[in-house]
Amino acid sequence: MTSTDYATAPAVTLTIAGSEATGGAGAQADLKTFQQLGTYGIVALTCIVSFDPKENWNHRFVPVEPQVIADQLEAVQECYRGRLDTVKLGMMGSPATIGTVADALKGQDWRHVVLDPVLICKGQEPGHALDTDEALKAELLPLATFVTPNHFEAEQLSGLSIRDEDGLAAAAKRIHELSGAAVLAKGGVRLAGGDAVDVFYDGETLEVLRAPKIGEVAVSGAGCSLAAAITAELAKGATPLEAARTAKAFVTRGIERRVESNAPFDALWQG
Repeated sequence: MTSTDYATAPAVTLTIAGSEATGGAGAQADLKTFQQLGTYGIVALTCIVSFDPKENWNHRFVPVEPQVIADQLEAVQECYRGRLDTVKLGMMGSPATIGTVADALKGQDWRHVVLDPVLICKGQEPGHALDTDEALKAELLPLATFVTPNHFEAEQLSGLSIRDEDGLAAAAKRIHELSGAAVLAKGGVRLAGGDAVDVFYDGETLEVLRAPKIGEVAVSGAGCSLAAAITAELAKGATPLEAARTAKAFVTRGIERRVESNAPFDALWQG
């Protein structure tokens, strides 16, 4: 390829995340979002998650061995060395996975590390989940340049109780203080009012992003797709605030066109 060919080639975006078998969330949602927004998507899988229709659609969680994760990341980073500088971190699932991913990330320089801090999975034991949460805060949060916590995750990361828009803004500011990263704290359908409210804060600019709520129930894949859309836009050269605005609009459209199924939840459609 010539230098001109490389200049017109798509930005490369990596997601390090879990597989979600129904296609609504996780790596499947990330790759569809990357494709829709014009970047070349790659995935390194951390775990396999499938909902159990016989057990109230709770998660069945199977981790990928740390060495297999390390092997995937070695291949990706060597293959695209010099072109890959933007990564999204999704479901990790264990302290061992987090350590493996953190070590791999430290092996090169990154322009953007977008952390979707998935702190719970119903298929995990409570004690194991707590250890995972602590490892994420200690090892991945300091590497992040952009963090996208939902209501629960924003409370856990900030240590604050979030009851309204002001509380969400306070949590976004606190998470920025802890990490140095830009933050998009997601209120979604969990805050009272007619709008789904998210708060962006990067240490200088605070902006509230609003869109009319579409129902009162969360849609599978909304959080994954939001972080993936931010990742894609950053890779293409958008500022963090521009990326947040585009991602919010992208997810709102995806919720409007959501996919119904036999599960007790709908899934966002990235198309």
